[in-house]
Amino acid sequence: MTVADELTPETPETESEEPIKQRKNGLYPGVSDELAENMKSGWADTDLHGLKPIEQAEHTARRRAALSARFPGERLVIPAGNLKVRSNDTDYPFRASVEYAYLTGNQTEDGVLVLEPSADGHRETIYLLPRSDRENGEFWLSGQGELWVGRRHSLAESEALHGIPAADVRELADALREATGPVRVVRGYDAGIEAALTDKVTAERDEELRVFLSEARLVKDEFEIGELQKAVDSTVRGFEDVVKVLDKAEATSERYIEGTFFLRARVEGNDVGYGSICAAGPHACTLHWVRNDGPVRSGDLLLLDAGVETHTLYTADVTRTLPVDGTYSDIQKKIYDAVYDAQEAGIAAVKPGAKYRDFHDAAQRVLTERLVAWGLVEGPVERVLELGLQRRWTLHGTGHMLGLDVHDCAAARTETYVEGVLEPGMVLTVEPGLYFQSDDLTVPEEYRGIGVRIEDDILVTEDGNRNLSAGLPRRSAEIEAWMAGLTA
Repeated sequence: MTVADELTPETPETESEEPIKQRKNGLYPGVSDELAENMKSGWADTDLHGLKPIEQAEHTARRRAALSARFPGERLVIPAGNLKVRSNDTDYPFRASVEYAYLTGNQTEDGVLVLEPSADGHRETIYLLPRSDRENGEFWLSGQGELWVGRRHSLAESEALHGIPAADVRELADALREATGPVRVVRGYDAGIEAALTDKVTAERDEELRVFLSEARLVKDEFEIGELQKAVDSTVRGFEDVVKVLDKAEATSERYIEGTFFLRARVEGNDVGYGSICAAGPHACTLHWVRNDGPVRSGDLLLLDAGVETHTLYTADVTRTLPVDGTYSDIQKKIYDAVYDAQEAGIAAVKPGAKYRDFHDAAQRVLTERLVAWGLVEGPVERVLELGLQRRWTLHGTGHMLGLDVHDCAAARTETYVEGVLEPGMVLTVEPGLYFQSDDLTVPEEYRGIGVRIEDDILVTEDGNRNLSAGLPRRSAEIEAWMAGLTA
């Protein structure tokens, strides 16, 4: 790969500009005055006109209004974040902070949303990098110039798209240093912005802002539910893709499965929402197996936990445990059907007015009953649940909120999340599992190395729930028939 910022104009930069970084071992020592002048002209006008607001603009405006009402008289600063170096001069793909994306719909690096207190609430400004400068050569000399990484929207274009007045982010840090009055910032995304506010903010006040924005996402609006359904629908197609190439995965490794699903995610969405878990055989007993470098063998199970992330950054989170050869063995079916029954009980407990914990408790009870019935743990069931003894084989909680983060709303207060009550518009996963480790001498040998998880994305509705991922079969017999139809 050729590195972008290998050139430096021979003419010195003005004091107000940072020099364009030169690559140490670049092939060109500099830029002649003639070339620099030549590059300034002869370019067509590429400004975009008549842009319509992005689809979620009306929703982001409503979210900002709620934020303004919660913190009257305070300056609120929400950064998108900066590029992060992967190695040397290559960066990780950028993903805007959830808080920033939720409030703006914008996804560009270095952006910052600022709500400045005013007489009638707040003045909103989205601070962004403007288009590459053609006068100083940044557009072709800098590694982040548009001839290297692509065109940025102009400030006017961004304002039209997002419905927020836009300004040059390069002027923001200095302005924030001079700001007076109470300020809150979402921390952890932009060290430069935080440094400019270091004497104006407190950790406690900033955490209150973060918690509010996390809890605001507990109930999804119409746009968000639509995006989550898109994510799930693409994920269903990704699972179908995987089933069709299991023979190629057997000839290679779990990475063929990972790559196959990733192709669907990139074609129909932005990315995968998290590292895909493509766990074959005993790897299914490792909850977050993302190395995906193991063998795929006929007769084993494949635990595939994966989700497509949409272009607006909403992610699905779905798991199926599939027989690699298309048919469950007797012991695999026994364990799978127990997990299915537990998931059925969990899903049935998802309804408005129910406690958030109810679906977890319902699923855990079913799994515990099976473990006791199989003689793997001594009952009675109430004793096992009270002591949590089933957790040796169930390990994790039965679900979590879902949205812009795969584990969405994580900063919400415990009393509004885990100890809270379900409301229409909430979206959560229901994902019980049983995992019998290969070295677990407390279970019969036939159980060892078998891991099963079934996970679906469930929307709480006015009268109960809707399974967003119902497009994938769940019953063991239905899965076998589905796989046979895809590989026929």
